[in-house]
Amino acid sequence: MTQSGPREITTPFRPIPLEVPEGMKHNEFFNSTENLNDLMHNNGLLMNDENLLLYRKALGHSNEFDASIIYNTSQCILNPLGRPVRRTQVPDNVKHVWNRMNQIIIDYMLEQYPDPDEALILAGEASLDATWPLTSPGVPSIRMLHNHFIVFPKDELRNAKLADLKNPNLTDGGQHSLFQAYMRDVYREFFDKALELEILKPASEADACIALTGYPQGLPSWEIQGGAAALKDVRFWKEYDEVLKGFIDFYRTFFSQVSTRNAPPPSDAYYPDEVESVLLFNNDFLKTAKKVRDNCIVDAKYANAIRWQPAFKQLIYRNDEGKLIVTISQNSIGNAITELLGVVVNRVADPEGYEKSEPKLISRLLEVRRRLIEADLGDGIATDYWPEE
Repeated sequence: MTQSGPREITTPFRPIPLEVPEGMKHNEFFNSTENLNDLMHNNGLLMNDENLLLYRKALGHSNEFDASIIYNTSQCILNPLGRPVRRTQVPDNVKHVWNRMNQIIIDYMLEQYPDPDEALILAGEASLDATWPLTSPGVPSIRMLHNHFIVFPKDELRNAKLADLKNPNLTDGGQHSLFQAYMRDVYREFFDKALELEILKPASEADACIALTGYPQGLPSWEIQGGAAALKDVRFWKEYDEVLKGFIDFYRTFFSQVSTRNAPPPSDAYYPDEVESVLLFNNDFLKTAKKVRDNCIVDAKYANAIRWQPAFKQLIYRNDEGKLIVTISQNSIGNAITELLGVVVNRVADPEGYEKSEPKLISRLLEVRRRLIEADLGDGIATDYWPEE
């Protein structure tokens, strides 16, 4: 029997032909309009009037299937810190189109990889808020909302070496263990009382866990009742947003208590009654805030690593039985979305290795693009690697 545990894989990529201007840090340049132009012209697949750009991941997690949609506001919002970085900040008409794009791409992945034993499928996004010092090397490379669509062949994961459990990406900078060790019960209670869900139903840890990796670990998770068909129902996407809103309330409330003892509830809380009755009257919640606050006062390095604003990763993925599961976790510096499912990706510059996978990868991406164009969700983009249509 294959040993269960997080896996570490190596994914080759073709080096990006970008010159960062002298005197600029890489993360400063990646936030620029100039970089986004390059992303579109070298890797762009489709663009629409809502500024949603589908593109190939040049530094991909998987060369089986790997694409992203970015809400490319780089030319209409020049301030990188003023751009939308989560779905709750996106205009309704944009979100409507984005949800339809999500549904079609997830449907394609499930169609192409119908066997849960054959492929690990995930779709989701991580927040890109300005939640740590701008001087940090971990500052997001593109400060705009974007999501991921990834397929990992299970055989590749089975044959991969076990990842170090102390890998900082898996330990989540200490914050994940903090939530789970001290506030696990109140975390779940808050979600249960605040959210009114019909399509999403709470999933057991056994249902949520991928046996091969043993992840996710200890997170609130929900089964999508109705499976892939439910993604065609706009109510699902509203419930998906409710999960995010609940997480944001929990995170903001907790770190406001860390920052300021006995702070009032966030003024713009989505669930103010539950914030007051469940969180701010829970001894475990407030004791944990004190523990973190006291540590921040005496440990400058620890305090500097705190992400004071809501930082999250939210996923839709397929479990071992073929059910679709939603989960959400706090994010940390350097933490990739794949590691929520126990997959650590080492990306290495290897043009020849990448080129072996490129034809099949691009054919899949172009088929997804064809379906999106057919559904009136955008127009094709021509690059050196593929035509406009």
